[in-house]
Amino acid sequence: MPQLNAYITFNGQCAEAMQFYETALDGKLEAMMKNAQSPMADQVPPGSGDLVMHAKLALDNGVLMASDAMPGCMPYEGMKGFALTLTYDDASQARDVFTRLAEGGTVYMPMESTFWADAFGMLVDRYGTPWSVNGGMKEF
Repeated sequence: MPQLNAYITFNGQCAEAMQFYETALDGKLEAMMKNAQSPMADQVPPGSGDLVMHAKLALDNGVLMASDAMPGCMPYEGMKGFALTLTYDDASQARDVFTRLAEGGTVYMPMESTFWADAFGMLVDRYGTPWSVNGGMKEF
C-alpha cells in the first residue's frame, strides 16, 4: 500500500513556514535545500537561489514536504481546495497545537467539541496553509 504525504507550495516563505511548523508541530526538519544548493543550481531561474527547492518535516506519524513556487514555471495561486488535517489522541494536545498554528493566522472554526472529537477546529495559518485539528476522537 502506498504512503500518502502532503507536499505544499509557498510563494517565497517556505523556509520560514517549515521552521515554524517544526516548532508548532514538534517535528524534525530533516531537509531544507535551496535552489542554489541543488545539483541543478545552474538551471534555476536567475534570482531564485534563495528559494526552497525541497523541504521535509518528519512528524510522529507522517511527513510534510514543501517548496517555494519556481518563478517562470508555474504561477503561485495560493493554497485552496484542501486542508492539512492533524489528529491527536488527546484533546488538550490538539488545542495546544491549534493555538500555535493560529498565531498570526485566521481561525474559521474555534476549537470545540463535536460528535466525532472532544476538540475540533479549523484555521488558515499566517503562511496561508489551511488546517483542521482533531483531538480526543469519539466513537460514532
